[in-house]
Order: sequence, then C-alpha cells, then structure tokens
Amino acid sequence: MKPPPQRSQRHEAIFLGNLRLRETGRYNGSSLFKITLIKTIAKAMVSNIHKVKLNNSSNLIRKKKTYDADEMTNVTPRILSHLGRNLHLQKHHPLNHISQRITKFMYSRYLSPRGNPLFSIHDRLQPIVTPHQNFDSLLIPKDHVSRKKSDNYYINKDFLLRAHTSAHQSELISMGFDNFLVMGDVYRRDEIDASHYPVFHQVEGVRLTTKSELFGSHQNMDDFQLFENTERSETQQGVHNLEAVKLLEADLKGCLEGLAMTLFGKDAEMRWVDAYFPFTHPSWELEVKLNDDWVELLGCGVIEQEILVNAGVIDKVGWAFGLGLERWAMKLYDIPDIRLFWSSDSGFLSQFKFDDPSTNIKYKTVSQYPQCVNDISFWLPREGLYEPSDFYDLVRNIGGSTVEQVTLIDNFTHPKKKLTSHCYRIVYRHMERTLTQEEVNVIHKEIEKTASESLNVVIR
Repeated sequence: MKPPPQRSQRHEAIFLGNLRLRETGRYNGSSLFKITLIKTIAKAMVSNIHKVKLNNSSNLIRKKKTYDADEMTNVTPRILSHLGRNLHLQKHHPLNHISQRITKFMYSRYLSPRGNPLFSIHDRLQPIVTPHQNFDSLLIPKDHVSRKKSDNYYINKDFLLRAHTSAHQSELISMGFDNFLVMGDVYRRDEIDASHYPVFHQVEGVRLTTKSELFGSHQNMDDFQLFENTERSETQQGVHNLEAVKLLEADLKGCLEGLAMTLFGKDAEMRWVDAYFPFTHPSWELEVKLNDDWVELLGCGVIEQEILVNAGVIDKVGWAFGLGLERWAMKLYDIPDIRLFWSSDSGFLSQFKFDDPSTNIKYKTVSQYPQCVNDISFWLPREGLYEPSDFYDLVRNIGGSTVEQVTLIDNFTHPKKKLTSHCYRIVYRHMERTLTQEEVNVIHKEIEKTASESLNVVIR
C-alpha cells in the first residue's frame, strides 16, 4: 500500500475504495468472492494529475487491483457498498459537525510558538489495510481475540477492512507526524441493534513530546528524564520515568475532559476508569453521566514505547485516544437509531443543515413506522462450525437496513440428540416507510433458505 503523502508537501491524495464484486458462487461466508478494487482519486491537490476517463461514479480511475479470495475471505457485498461513503466528510451531516468540533478544539488547544495549530488531520486514508497495520504494529498478540474472522471483515489473508483508525498510527509516526488526528470509517462484525452497526466512524488522536516539551525549559535539563530502567507496574511502563508518565497523564486527561466539556457542557459529570489496551499503558476510559446513566465516551492511554521505537522514534513519549463519532453524535443530538446516519431521508438530514457545527439541537423523530417481528429457529451443525456473527452478516446481507435488531432469545441443547438449537428474534422496521408483513415474510423466507444452505443449519 502506498503510504499517505506528507502534509508538508502541501498536497493530499484521497484514496477511496470503489469496490466491484464479481460473485463466483453462492455466498457462504468464506472464499466464494473475487473482489476487484478500483482505487480512485476523488480529490487531489497535486499539479501533475494525468486525466483519464471517468467511470460511472465520476471518479478518476487511478489503478485497478484484484484481490483473490482465500480461506479468510468473509467480506460481503453489502459491507463493501459502504466504502467511499465517507459520512464524516459530507457537509451538514451530523458526523461532520462532530468531527469539525473535535478538530477546532484540538487546533485551539495545541499551538506552535508562532500560534499555528500543531495537529494535522488525516481524514481520507484508505480503509483497506494489512494485518500488520491493523494488529502487529499495535502489538496485538497473534492469538488475541480481536484478530478472529468472527470480529473482522477480511478481504483475504493479506488484507482486511480496518477495525480501527489506530491502524494508521505507526505509519504516520514513522513519517514524522508528532501531533495528528485520523478520522474515517471502520468495520467490525457485531451484534445487530439500535446502537451497533458493522460500519462506523472513529477519531484517533496522537500526541508525541520531547523532554523539553514535556518538562519545559530549565537551566539544567539533566535533572529531567523521560526514560529509566524500572519494573513495569500498573502506573508505568518499565522504560518510563514516573514523573514523565504523570505529566503525560495530566496533559491527556486535561485535553479529553476539555473536549468532553466543549461538546456536553462545562457542568458535565465525568469519571475515569482504569482499562486495558494492548497498545497503551497505563490506559483509561472516560465516562460521562448523561440522563443519570454513565456512558463510556472513549479509550486512551500512554503509547507503548515499543510502538514508537519500531516507528523510528527513540527520544519522545506520547499518548493516544480513540472515540466513536456515532456514539458522540447519538448522545449529543438524541439520535435513537444508528441506522439513521446512513439514511438519505431529508426529514433526518434537514435537521442538521446548519453551518455552525457548535449549534445545539435535539433530533426530532419525523415518524415512527411500526415493527414487524419474525422468529427463526434452527439446529446448529454437529461439527460446531457455527459463529453467530456469520448469521448476523447473512441477515444484514439479505435484509439490509430493514432489519432493526436481531436477538438470541433461546439457546437449547437436546439432552438425547446432543444437538443445540438457537432461536433468534428478528425485528424489521424500515426507516422511511411502513413495511407490510407480506414483504417481511419474503425477506424472512430468504434468510431461512440461505441460512440452511450456507451455514449448514437445519430450520425447525
């Protein structure tokens, strides 16, 4: 993968994955797809662009690359259809408003001696990454659960759709960036309900500092150290000076508390909770009290020094944080269903058509269409080769945005047959019109048929 160009060159290439899928067989969640990727440049501030013919989506075709499917392939056509949507870049979209407010806050908080913002913004990086970028560069162990096919969308064993914007952290650090935000779409196989969707948007923030930047200028800088050889503990890594860690922690928490107060109000009640992430230590989660409930807003911590060393940085320490734009937007605007972010309904989008991102509004439901509820029960295959995430993806692929929620309501093992049965309740509701039960029955029958054929389950 070609690394993103440096901002110092005053240009920015935007790579969008405009994926075309040639189906070579019936979907079974494995290797029945060959994916043709058309890397396109949607915008470029480069003087030597060579014009080529436009495709149907009016994108400039830059390079055609084919990804061969293998045993790791589990990405579906419906998931691929989200690539290039870039909701966080669409003017007046609620995710764009949130990202602008975050950017404005970071710009104003960290300034160079000349008064210029220190943070650079990287919001158009290609979402197709390697396992090294997504896992290895962040010190995620080879046997860590987050690498599993049940958690990720793999194109093949060599490429996947990024599960977090942290996948670009090491690469940007190695290019010389010390203060940056990465914004973009991320992909995870997850449950189906009003607050979970397989595609969402994240912001990753990274700040690196030298000894003089962290401690300030003193007559005898030898009295201040970033590093020391010590035992790793709950409060510090084995290579960090404790005083340096405490200064990093104060800067990080002060920054994120300020960001939360900027969006949720200066009187927002907050608390810090100790956490664990493979790529930071110590680590924390920030929770804010909203409507009498504590809500996790983000995760953060001191970057593992090994990550910096591997990226070629040996004289700095740093912190990082990650947050989900949809979660912040849902809490800030009282948006009840995560599917609304992908809606083209003017009744939704028109409520956010304002130019000042700091405008405070509460979403008003345009109309509430009735639900249709159908249950599906089946015996699992004897071999035990069944993952609930495969069934969720199958439902998404067939039902699309008409599926509001899928819930496992019964898990039964027959005492004599030694077979396990699952019963799922599927809630159907269209965001823009009323669904008839007849329409839902057609979709539901197709789900039953495809589940039987591709997941080797027996419908009850």
